[in-house]
Amino acid sequence: MNTPPEQIDIHSEAFLHSLMRRQLRLSVACAGTFLVALLGLPLLNYFFPEAMAVRVFGFTLTWFLLGVLFFPFVWAIAWVFIRRSIALEDQEVAEVEDGKAGKRENGR
Repeated sequence: MNTPPEQIDIHSEAFLHSLMRRQLRLSVACAGTFLVALLGLPLLNYFFPEAMAVRVFGFTLTWFLLGVLFFPFVWAIAWVFIRRSIALEDQEVAEVEDGKAGKRENGR
């Protein structure tokens, strides 16, 4: 955050905008990862049809990726998003609390 610690308030617009900006970057990264996976499968089928027709555990590779691996991948993206989002919030709150502690130590 660009605001000096003495001026940071957890309920201020600057604090919320900073947090929302960081969470937006995280959301775009997670959405991009999801879109690569979602659009990657049809592209793999189009450009590499022989490789995608290979049998894996009784399924073609296409169906194995779509039916078995796609859902755990989406869950992993969601898990990373939630964990990172919570970490961003905790980081912002820690910065505010550090600013308040420094303010008290200086006797202001």
